[in-house]
Amino acid sequence: MSVKLLGYLCLLLVALCPSWAEEQQQQQQCLTSANNCDECIQSGPACAWCTGPHSNTRCHTLKGLRRAGCRQSDMCNPQGTVQVVKNDSSTGPANAKVLSLQPREVSLRLRPGVSQSFPLTITMPTDQPITELTMDTSPVPAGVNITFSNIMNENPLVVQVTVEAANCPSERDDLTQNRTGPWPVHITPRGFAPSVKLDITLECQCDCTRNREENSPGCGGHGALVCGQCECRMPYTGQQCQRDTDSFPSRNEDSCRSGPNAPVCSGRGICEEGFCVCNARMIPVERHSGQYCQCSNFDCPYHNGRICGGHGRCECGQCRCDDDWTGEDCICTMETASCLSKNQKLCDDRGMCQCGVCECERPFQGRTCEDSPF
Repeated sequence: MSVKLLGYLCLLLVALCPSWAEEQQQQQQCLTSANNCDECIQSGPACAWCTGPHSNTRCHTLKGLRRAGCRQSDMCNPQGTVQVVKNDSSTGPANAKVLSLQPREVSLRLRPGVSQSFPLTITMPTDQPITELTMDTSPVPAGVNITFSNIMNENPLVVQVTVEAANCPSERDDLTQNRTGPWPVHITPRGFAPSVKLDITLECQCDCTRNREENSPGCGGHGALVCGQCECRMPYTGQQCQRDTDSFPSRNEDSCRSGPNAPVCSGRGICEEGFCVCNARMIPVERHSGQYCQCSNFDCPYHNGRICGGHGRCECGQCRCDDDWTGEDCICTMETASCLSKNQKLCDDRGMCQCGVCECERPFQGRTCEDSPF
């Protein structure tokens, strides 16, 4: 390999590795943290939650959720908002130096780690030269940072205001105000009277958390459906609260074996209080399932690189084919249009249509068995 080519490869690796490493860090951040939607969106700015009722992958990056089959409409990924409440210009009292600010009031909803910005227009009096202004703020909540940067250094002066929250306050924090706001903060150019009011609220809770469904049928009537997953009442447990732990007097590892000498959870999970919790896979869409983690949705025949030929789903190691497809790998079509002869007969009544292809009786041949050597 030439030195020049080696140099190009090194540059390519330098360019790709940081983004790959960042993606891996984001995935790990999402996977290791959250038990519910609120914890998920707080675990990192790249984390989203899947509210799909049958999803086995809940907290992941958007890319990871898409790979796991989560629909876009089932993804909870708040990013925060900026809303101008009052946009009329402001001037100080008659005895103050004349200066106007626009907008007057802004409402911001902040997701921790995701900044929000808006332009602030400052109109100086015409008889006063433009000088570098210092922006003062009233007390800011802990963890919230406000920065300023000039966009246009002329009259009117346009300043970009950027607001970001580091994290959501812990419930254990000793706060004199509520945990998530709204908090009023005033921005004032130093030496002048007018100010801009910011109402800052933290996005620390998912919308779906507020819409919990108590005694949900999806949870067997034994718990609340919250953001797509069940929160079970004691003594029930399981994804649909289907297990009554009081009915299992023995909660040892024997309850997690399919037979006397079988491995715990088929070697694919861990035993918790007599129930198997199946191991997660590196590929989110792949998963083990079943009472003993004995099933999988990926140990099925592949065709052209697609499981079940792309025409079915893998359930416990067997393909369940879509309508109009059959076979152990779902590559045999049940459609017969390709077997119709010119007279609209299947294989011209001289053969059988198998997987969309005519198998002709001897001596007939051709695509629809219409050709004869006689």
